[in-house]
Amino acid sequence: MSDFSVLGMTTEPLHRPAAVDRALVDPADVGRGGLPWRALLVLACATLIMVTGEMLPTAVLPQMSAGLGVSQASTGLLVSLWAAVVVVASFPLVRLTSRLGRRTVIAGSLAVFAFSSAVTALAPNYAVAVAGRTLGAAAVGLLWATVNAYAADLVPDHLLARATAVVLGGAMLGTVLGTPAGRFVADHAGWRASFWLLAAAGLVTAWLVRTVVPAGAALTNAGSHHRASSDSPLTPVVAVTLLAALVVAGHFGAYTYVTRLAEQPASLLPGGMATLLLGFGIASAAGLTLAGRAGERLPTALVASTAGIAVAVLGLSIANAYAVAGVVVVLAWGLAFGALPPLAQTRILQLAGPHHRATAGALIPVLFNGGIAVGAALASAVVAHQGVDALPVPAAGLVAAATVGLAVTQRVIARGA
Repeated sequence: MSDFSVLGMTTEPLHRPAAVDRALVDPADVGRGGLPWRALLVLACATLIMVTGEMLPTAVLPQMSAGLGVSQASTGLLVSLWAAVVVVASFPLVRLTSRLGRRTVIAGSLAVFAFSSAVTALAPNYAVAVAGRTLGAAAVGLLWATVNAYAADLVPDHLLARATAVVLGGAMLGTVLGTPAGRFVADHAGWRASFWLLAAAGLVTAWLVRTVVPAGAALTNAGSHHRASSDSPLTPVVAVTLLAALVVAGHFGAYTYVTRLAEQPASLLPGGMATLLLGFGIASAAGLTLAGRAGERLPTALVASTAGIAVAVLGLSIANAYAVAGVVVVLAWGLAFGALPPLAQTRILQLAGPHHRATAGALIPVLFNGGIAVGAALASAVVAHQGVDALPVPAAGLVAAATVGLAVTQRVIARGA
């Protein structure tokens, strides 16, 4: 049987860990709450850099466009290209590196990411920048797949949600701090300096991965009832991942036009839209923190999070008419969406188990990036034909349908447990 068959009833793992990857986490590295904090924080640094790298062209859009001699629309396409490459490259690269230890893959991918950032910093024209971004996106696709799986290797089942929240906290900081920091550097030293700084950060993090993160983790809890055996189906994993991707599509479809959907609520706040979006980010951080405490209630919390997103997105339809309520809606939206990535990723990795973790780890960035692209495209079509005010209802409907699907799927999984 082939190494990977998404819709098949059984598969063999894409990644069979090498012997070095089965080393136990050093007990001295296990800190408060039983988590290997040093390793998780280094992996969080990796996700911070990855997200910053993905979004940096949007932060330095005017300067980068002028420097490369292209339109701002062309520079903006560098972000879309990044997502497309992640979708296309993740699975082939996971297969190509399947015989390497995960720590080696993470450190090597970060080094390639650093090189790609240097290429972008040196780019004399748009074509070279595209080449640099393409290489960086391929490295990040492999990074996401490997970090997702490896973080789960470091902890037992009952700590998986908390460990995932820590690692994804870095990704959130990439949006809240990393991208604005890139703009700050660009404003004072030029856009190329931002990419040089990103390259340096990638190299430093690669070194930290090699020196701090353990070579591997023993699969000491492979017998847990949450973890799948090598003969268990991947169908539940694929189902939950697809449904989570639909939620992401509905969310990002609406979020693409948040500056227009929440114009009046933003006008109530000092600083306007910037303050409202900061509030969204803070609420998302709170949601991520709450997700780390889900424990055995994780399946229920996942459904509750997606339901909250559906209600909040629907609430955007009245946000401009009732500005105060609109502020509440945006903050509630941030809280609900902040919980989604750690809850969904934890549930997917639980269902996959140690034998299918690399497969699940690759599915997550592929389908989530696909959800972002599909959501943005559908939203653009709705806005073009019916106007932005028509967007919240179909976006919320998509999220609501995915929520029902998740609830049904969770019930089927529980009955089969």
